[in-house]
Amino acid sequence: MQHTIKLLSAVIGMVVSGSLLAAVSPEEAKQLGTTLTPWGAEVAGNADGTIPAYSGGIQPPANYDPSKPGIRPDPFADEPVVLTITSANMAEHADKLTEGTKALFAKYPNFRIDVYPTHRTARYPDFYLENSKKNATECQLTPEGLSVSNCWAGAPFPIPKSGQEVMWNRIFKFEQAAFRADDLMTTVVDANGTVINTAGWKQWNQYPLWIDKQNEKLVGDELNEMYRADYNAPARKAGEKLVLHDGINMLTNPRRAWSYVVGQRRVKLSPDVAYDTPSPTGAGIGTVDDSSVFYGAFDRYDFTLVGKKEMYIPYNMFKIQDQSKCGKDVVFTANFINPDCVRWELHRVWVVDAKLKPGKRHIYPTRTLYWDEDYLGVGMADSYDSTGKVYRVVQSESFPFYESAGHISGQFAVYDLASGAYTRQAYSTGKTGWYTADPVPTNTFSASALTGGGIR
Repeated sequence: MQHTIKLLSAVIGMVVSGSLLAAVSPEEAKQLGTTLTPWGAEVAGNADGTIPAYSGGIQPPANYDPSKPGIRPDPFADEPVVLTITSANMAEHADKLTEGTKALFAKYPNFRIDVYPTHRTARYPDFYLENSKKNATECQLTPEGLSVSNCWAGAPFPIPKSGQEVMWNRIFKFEQAAFRADDLMTTVVDANGTVINTAGWKQWNQYPLWIDKQNEKLVGDELNEMYRADYNAPARKAGEKLVLHDGINMLTNPRRAWSYVVGQRRVKLSPDVAYDTPSPTGAGIGTVDDSSVFYGAFDRYDFTLVGKKEMYIPYNMFKIQDQSKCGKDVVFTANFINPDCVRWELHRVWVVDAKLKPGKRHIYPTRTLYWDEDYLGVGMADSYDSTGKVYRVVQSESFPFYESAGHISGQFAVYDLASGAYTRQAYSTGKTGWYTADPVPTNTFSASALTGGGIR
């Protein structure tokens, strides 16, 4: 797979074992808070003004009702489309399209991208900003790249020099310390256009780093994420539960997952909730680690930093959350999500190639990941089959919180180009939406808690 990428930052290193341990120099770190944001995005806009300068992120619009945090009005609802890309003019814009997006155009001649004005809406809490600046000169990768040391609870590598470092920035993305949704759904649209809801559930996400570790250096074996899903649909799945723990040391504290199966009336370890296991809620369209673009350990791939590039990606996806405009009967069209409901913007992204390590197995021998410079966990992925063709395309459905700094990046879509089907996963049906929440006791995310009646 060949890439011709114009680098937009000063010097980008390739992944070599000898450079994995290095932090940046104090002189280079002085860019943070001046020409770079504390988490490492370029403050300035681009040369032609199509990407604006960063000016502090989004603020709640006048019509935002904080008593209804899950229902966020679209501050950009009246903006016009500035560019429409179709299969007819795709070649004119090919340099700003991922290979996966081009493959969608090639397979579906009626696919369309509506590009809107770019808004840099990212906003982070003060502790995250300060810790990210500390990390620039202190945080280090261990030699195998599967853990970090001497780090603070912030972006670990705000001036990344390797693909592995960009991937660790994704691990330390900031959404919220704790948040939840009571109305999540996954829907599959098969090649014939049949719409099938494959799962409904309540979800809790909690990040101990952002709760307990704001003001102290990390030991290196902490839990990064605790996740819980209580399923309520369809009938065959109702009553099932899943708990997942991810640590920041992928060697000594790897992912652990437990599930409660109603028919068996017992809790069991679920080691298969990882890697290329077919998505349990996506009817086999996509893998577990397709979730949120890439979700899991790094031990099966070598990651190479290609560079930074301006690209069109889905962004500020308020409209698709609005059930009055993009309800089920509108949003799910044959072959792809209704283009009327998808907002694309031009953003600078870190481009990372992933290649399967010798002796490791995965259904995707190679992948290319595109991570937004502002939202460290937002982006797209192109996953390739063994013949070198684009197999699947993953897209984030991100949007910011108004009630506090942070954003949602866990909603996503997976397009299976081989079968012609796609799935939209972990999206809010709009009843309550995603909302920030007070942290719950950690035993809520324990295996023993799964036999209980729920969380209050």
